[in-house]
Amino acid sequence: MPSESPHVSRIVFFNKPYGVLSQFTPEGRWRALAEFIPVKDVYVAGRLDADSEGLLLLTDDGKLQAKIADPRHKLEKTYWAQVEGRPDEAALDRLRAGIALADFTAQPARVRRIDEPARLWPRDPPIRYRAAIPTSWLEIRIAEGKNRQVRRMTAAIGYPTLRLVRAAVGSATLDGLAPGQWRQIDGSYKDLQGKFNE
Repeated sequence: MPSESPHVSRIVFFNKPYGVLSQFTPEGRWRALAEFIPVKDVYVAGRLDADSEGLLLLTDDGKLQAKIADPRHKLEKTYWAQVEGRPDEAALDRLRAGIALADFTAQPARVRRIDEPARLWPRDPPIRYRAAIPTSWLEIRIAEGKNRQVRRMTAAIGYPTLRLVRAAVGSATLDGLAPGQWRQIDGSYKDLQGKFNE
């Protein structure tokens, strides 16, 4: 590390499986991060619900934690959402315009239909399969990340989310991480800024 950068930040990339809380202590039927990540004194930056999967970031750097989690920094998060039904462009345009939810109006999202992601792992347990109702995949990019926001957005246009995977936070991705796997990168806050630029 450069001598002018005395503080070394730690950041953990974790592919959070379904059924795991974004905290180190288990609750009820949900498992916790302590089962997977032995790193001490790191804190979640932008939580994921227990029933969502994918990239969870943890760090010991408070400034970096704020940059990742706080929507004021407009750090884009990329989600893959498997929804019930096949939304048309008119439905997706409602998300692109910013959609009113019960307690706030979601900012305009970047949304497109995608094929099922090629490197996606099977969910354990699998989603409920209903032969009479097709499903489709959307890529949704937002900078907010309020409580259950993506699920609420797709429900508001009539297409409930069945499975939700966070694929990226800024330019940080899940590449190379199977569910339950993690890796740590060490560096100063300045070193890490470029990694998380949009």
